[in-house]
Formats: sequence, structure tokens, C-alpha cells
Amino acid sequence: MEIAQTWAADHVERRAVADLIAYARNSRTHTQEQVDAVAASIKEWGWTTPVLIDERGSIIAGHCRVLAARKLKIKEIPVMIAAGWSDAQRRAYVIADNQLAMTGSGWDKTLLKVELEDLIAESFDISLVGFDIAELGDLLADGVPIGGEKSGAGASNEESTDLLKFDKQKIPLAADEIDGLNALVSRYVEIFGLAHGFVRWLIEGKHLA
Repeated sequence: MEIAQTWAADHVERRAVADLIAYARNSRTHTQEQVDAVAASIKEWGWTTPVLIDERGSIIAGHCRVLAARKLKIKEIPVMIAAGWSDAQRRAYVIADNQLAMTGSGWDKTLLKVELEDLIAESFDISLVGFDIAELGDLLADGVPIGGEKSGAGASNEESTDLLKFDKQKIPLAADEIDGLNALVSRYVEIFGLAHGFVRWLIEGKHLA
């Protein structure tokens, strides 16, 4: 198949948000939390990706961005027009735009952790990058999540105990110790907004202040 010589992205223009029409059969759902996160990213970086529409103004890709624009009361946004697409092409791309971004993708967690830590060191609000507090806590944790691991049936007493793991150390935890540590984690997250630095805070005894 010959690659098209012109693309929708060749030309970007502005359209009134009020004139854009959501695709009634869009199967991709968006939570209010996601819309809020996209709105926060627009406030930080501005508009970086035009919404894809057809000639009639029906949205093909960018429904969540349009919802975020409405939340921010933005009147006009950048769009690009998929001119000459068949009805089947438009409907299929509504699905493909979301699914292709998910297929086969992942993270190099070591590099991701380094990048996030550098951003934190520069006082950048990393809540804007899209991970929730629990995910950031797992990515940036000095140890592993509280509540450790539980092994299956037939394991030794030590292996069936709740364990807190640091490097090669496995520390058995009683139920009240788990509750106490989880309470401290919750307190830390309430104060700082994420779990990064919790162990340092605990070691330095700042939770006793």
C-alpha cells in the first residue's frame, strides 16, 4: 500500500470547542480523575497534541482532551482534519488510536525511577506525569510495599509470615506491626502527597515529632 503524500497532521487549525461533536459510539471511557489529570497537564504544558476530527467536526481522537478543555473553559483548541477518510476508517481509528498506544509498550523501570527522582530533586510536581500516588510509591520505594509477601500452602512458618523486605533482608511482621506501618505510610502520604522518602522519614524519627 502506498503511503499517503498528505496527512491530517500537515495542517492544524483552531476550532471552537462548542462546535466539536463527540462520537456517540466511542467505546473508550474516561473517568473524572483522568479528565482532571489531562486538564492539569494542559495548564502546565499548554496544548501539545491537536484533536483529530472529520470534516463535519466529529471527534475521532482526543475525546478526553476536549472534556479537559471544557473543564478549563477553553473556547478554541487546535485540531487536524482527517479529510477523505471512509466511514470505516474513521470508526476504526477511534479504537486504534487508544489501543495501538497500549500494545506492546512498557517502561524501563530503572530509567523511569532515575528520571522521576531527578524531577523531584528539581522540585517538579511529578503528579502531573500521570501516575497515581500508589504507583509512584511503588516506583520510588526504598524497600517494597508494606504487607510483604505471603507464600502458598505447605511453606515453612517463616515463608508463610508477612515479611517486610529490604535488599536481602526479610523481616517477619506481626499483625499489629503491619497495621502500625500502614498507618505511618498513610500519614506520610497525607503530608507529602506520595510515598517517596517514607523510609528516610521513618529512620530519621520525624514521625515522632
